[in-house]
Amino acid sequence: MSVIGLRAVRGLYRQSDTHLSLTFSRAAVLVLAVAFGVTGFAGVRIPLEAQMVVYLVGMVALNLPHGGYEHFENLRRRRPTFRWRYVAVYVTAIAGFVGFLLVAPVAGLALAVSVAVAKGGLGGLHVLDATTGTGHLRTRFQRLLAAGVRGGAVMLVPIVFWPETFYMFSALMVGLVEPGGLAPYAGAFDALRPLIAGGYGLALVTHVGLGYVRGGGQSWVVDAGESILLAAYFAFVPVLVAVGLYFPFWYSARQVARTHAVDAEPVGRDQWDLVAGSDPSTVALRAWGILVAGALATFGILAAVYWVFPNPLADVSLLPGAVAFWSIFISIIALPHVVVGSLLDTERGIWYVP
Repeated sequence: MSVIGLRAVRGLYRQSDTHLSLTFSRAAVLVLAVAFGVTGFAGVRIPLEAQMVVYLVGMVALNLPHGGYEHFENLRRRRPTFRWRYVAVYVTAIAGFVGFLLVAPVAGLALAVSVAVAKGGLGGLHVLDATTGTGHLRTRFQRLLAAGVRGGAVMLVPIVFWPETFYMFSALMVGLVEPGGLAPYAGAFDALRPLIAGGYGLALVTHVGLGYVRGGGQSWVVDAGESILLAAYFAFVPVLVAVGLYFPFWYSARQVARTHAVDAEPVGRDQWDLVAGSDPSTVALRAWGILVAGALATFGILAAVYWVFPNPLADVSLLPGAVAFWSIFISIIALPHVVVGSLLDTERGIWYVP
């Protein structure tokens, strides 16, 4: 039986869709979409400064710790040699992405957008596998389409509905390396908006319709409802607020549900567990040490990226410069998060579903 067939069979027996974090994620996104939709139609606009603060709080304070936890949970019981290879490839990927940005900042921005789409889409697909099930996604094409629709909502929908803000901060992100480097592409950006709108709309309709034809059922209802909810959320909520709160309130919360739902049996042996021990004090001390080491490593990478970029705050004031810099930095560490942590780690991976 194919891998897709096995997943479909497992989907019939998933009973974990009631996990609290799934309910929280849906409720949070729905409330935000409705609230901003109502205020938008009423002509109320949220100050850009407030949007930037929300973005930084959501992405730095709320979401970054979960990214570290995903790697920790993936690596804690793996072979020591595997851990060192994992870290080495991860750091190499970071260095490669930084070099690519320095040489071709506009292409690097396109890659950063693609990484955000892949993280939201592929990560969300594995949540479906582990919770509601994906019995209605019967082919590889359908699975890729589902990932594209869910991940595309994060970046493509804001391009259509919030073009000025999206372009402004995209220009600042390119400006970290090459001030004014995105200006020659402004006309292409405007020309692509209708194509993006039509293409994403067609993908969404095809995904929902094909899922119904190929299987329907509860898994289709949940997938279709969530896909439409995400599209509405990113259409109604200003892009900085939408992205800043999407990752902690949707992505991270739902990954908690996936972790809860999957088989708890680890890959590897308990003797390799990074925090193993019979003494609770020893376990707590090891966990604290790993947390501190991870925080210092992240700060070291951040400092190195800040140092190598010619204009690390894009020659603007602190708040918009920090948003632009953090957006690029989080993309730099997200690329190996997706590629190394999932696509290359076929034994388990950060989005593990048995």
